[in-house]
Amino acid sequence: MFEHHQEEMEKLMKENEDFLRIYNRHQELDKRVTAAEVGTAPMEDLALNQLKKEKLWAKDQLARIMDASRS
Repeated sequence: MFEHHQEEMEKLMKENEDFLRIYNRHQELDKRVTAAEVGTAPMEDLALNQLKKEKLWAKDQLARIMDASRS
């Protein structure tokens, strides 16, 4: 996620508590989604879809914070 903006992300993680919190949540959700998809942590489709939606929301929030920091 945001591989081309690593320096910017590291700076935001140090300076913005909300960014860090949302980033950590996104990482947690990514691990859970991946585990469900590969079968190491099976879950219902509805639950998996909800996790994916929350992960996407987190990614969108991170992108908004990054955009705002550039302004």
